[in-house]
Amino acid sequence: MSDTIIRTDHGTWVEITLNRPDKLNSFNDEMHRALREALEAAMAEGKRAVLLTGSGRGFCAGQDLGDRDPAKMDGPPDLGHTLTTFYNPLVRLIRDAAFPVICAVNGVAAGAGANVALACDIVLAADNARFIQSFAHVGLIPDGGGTWHLTQTLGVARAKALALTGAPLSADDAVESGLIWKALPADDLMTEARALAEQMANGPTTGFAHTKRAIHAAVTNTLDQHAGPTT
Repeated sequence: MSDTIIRTDHGTWVEITLNRPDKLNSFNDEMHRALREALEAAMAEGKRAVLLTGSGRGFCAGQDLGDRDPAKMDGPPDLGHTLTTFYNPLVRLIRDAAFPVICAVNGVAAGAGANVALACDIVLAADNARFIQSFAHVGLIPDGGGTWHLTQTLGVARAKALALTGAPLSADDAVESGLIWKALPADDLMTEARALAEQMANGPTTGFAHTKRAIHAAVTNTLDQHAGPTT
């Protein structure tokens, strides 16, 4: 397996660590493929929870744009191909997983890195973490489901402000706004995240899977559609 991720097996659950710390764990093609392979392996092995985090001082700085530098290519980069090949399938894989996916944001989560974190079911963050929709600084549109998650979670006004300014959102503010679940002292983050993953793995996995699907469907369902037929 690629060394761009670290996969730690805890029996009923698995911990996956993004591992390009010298690049703030920004995605290149190799890490994209390795992360998907690790998630698909967890599904195939019948794991009951996944914990996703990053190595070093940050969670993920998004896409490594050094791999998309037009000066190093024969033509302009095909960013649409990157989305359809890597990010969109990754976000759907996380959301559709038949077990809880927990994210421990151990530092900055920027660009697509922030949006991969927000695709997870439960997000914990170190109190020094920041969430940044950095696309505004490079003339791009938030990808990886960013515009959808921000709008559904925060509402139109705050989603537009964060996406258009690229202003950093602290972990405490992310909790206060409902974007993530909990902010913790940095030294306590992984202890609590691992305890939560263990708790989820020992819980009713089938019930969790159906709960995920029901909550996702609630975004577009009416109450009558959601509740089902009356007796």
